[in-house]
Amino acid sequence: MIEQRTIFEIHRLANEGFSTRRIAKQLGHDRTTVAGYLENPNPKRPTFARPSKLDPFEEEIERLLDLDPHAPATVIQQRLAAKGFTGKLSILRGYLRKVRKRKVRAFVRFESAPGEQCQVDWGHFGSLDYGATKRKLYCLAVIESYSRMLYLEFTHSQRQEALHRGLFNAFVFFGGAPKTLVHDNMLTAVIERDGPLIRFNDAFLDFLRPLKITPRPCNVRQPQEKGKVEKGAIHFIRHNFWPLRTFTGLRDVQEQANEWRDQVANVRMHATTGSRPVERHKPEAMQPMPELRPDCRDTAAVKVHTDFCIHFDGNTYTVPPWLIGRTVVAKADHRKLTVYFKEKAVAEHERSWQRRQRIELPAHHEAARKYKDKQHRSAEVAALISLGEAAKDYFEHMAGAGQPLKKNVARLLYLKDEYGAHAVLEAMKRAAAHNAYGAHYIENILYQEMTPQRLHPPVTLKQRELNRIRLEEPSLEEYDSFVVKKRSRHHD
Repeated sequence: MIEQRTIFEIHRLANEGFSTRRIAKQLGHDRTTVAGYLENPNPKRPTFARPSKLDPFEEEIERLLDLDPHAPATVIQQRLAAKGFTGKLSILRGYLRKVRKRKVRAFVRFESAPGEQCQVDWGHFGSLDYGATKRKLYCLAVIESYSRMLYLEFTHSQRQEALHRGLFNAFVFFGGAPKTLVHDNMLTAVIERDGPLIRFNDAFLDFLRPLKITPRPCNVRQPQEKGKVEKGAIHFIRHNFWPLRTFTGLRDVQEQANEWRDQVANVRMHATTGSRPVERHKPEAMQPMPELRPDCRDTAAVKVHTDFCIHFDGNTYTVPPWLIGRTVVAKADHRKLTVYFKEKAVAEHERSWQRRQRIELPAHHEAARKYKDKQHRSAEVAALISLGEAAKDYFEHMAGAGQPLKKNVARLLYLKDEYGAHAVLEAMKRAAAHNAYGAHYIENILYQEMTPQRLHPPVTLKQRELNRIRLEEPSLEEYDSFVVKKRSRHHD
């Protein structure tokens, strides 16, 4: 029995007019087999002999041989015994002889027409240090298959946006988009696969659709299908560009990579084509790029916290303080982070690759100071501050301590109504001497040492807004000054 994929290929070639002889020669099967599967693509399976004790362990044996093709049978038996294998060593040795004698499959090199195909793959290149922060480093390599023209882009992630951004930049570099894109079964491209049945990533298809590109994922465990990029480009980058280099950051890596790409990779005489990629490449054969450029930046909807900051990729970035409590959209590429509110840009920062950093603009800090001053000038705050200098100092320290101002001010005004302004001021002075800032400290002092002065509660009005009206305490010093001036005029 042969695989369903081979049966499909037999019928596909027959539909294209290939003879039985030619199909057999191309696929490596005899003509009788090809003719039989053309007549009946689903023949009855032959009967099998009784099951072997090795049957449940074939996948494990294959995995162990992938790790070490020359592993001794005795070692493999030890690994299988730990998983429940009870067979003898002779059975295992016979099976291993059969497996190891399988002939290596031959592959025919496929050459595509200009502009027909690009191949893409990721490579991992260790990490970069940003102070105490380590960021993993990846390289996205894209090859135009006909010319072997190379584009490479280094990133700190393999997320969906990073893939789209690198691919679009590659197509701009090539002068257009290919008709097909060959890739592996990464989750950013293929969500699920069962043989020939493929469920693509929706975001990936949304990206490719306006570019008019057809995705073509490789078959599982068939790396040769994108050998130009996996065995060619990634290997070439790792052994020709990467050695004996030092980098200060992602931007430096990319600048050196661009220089190597233009001065080495794409101007060398390619061993397979016998031409220089830059001379062999035909931009006019590529499909034209769409007029509307896709937004391929890293995107996140985030909330603005009370310190007028958003959290993004391990750091905090400031925004105008009037956005506190609202949800904004942060979008970032390798260099810039831009914050949007209702599709309008409200802040822009240099992107930091360190973590636990606060990136603040001076304009935001000044706006926050004015915003806090405006908050402080609210009716209730003004009523509290009007009690005197001690109340003003206590309020400012309470704000600096990060206490919830609205709740604390309301409670302090209630205590003023209960115990009187003088008692509250004295309690504030005592609490400030011990760096105790908060309404609960004042309430505790008053509760222990004072007696409430108010015997009758105020009248409660039906309109709740009227019950919240607060008036500032009159300044008796100003009144005394007015009386003294009036008396002096009278005497004159």
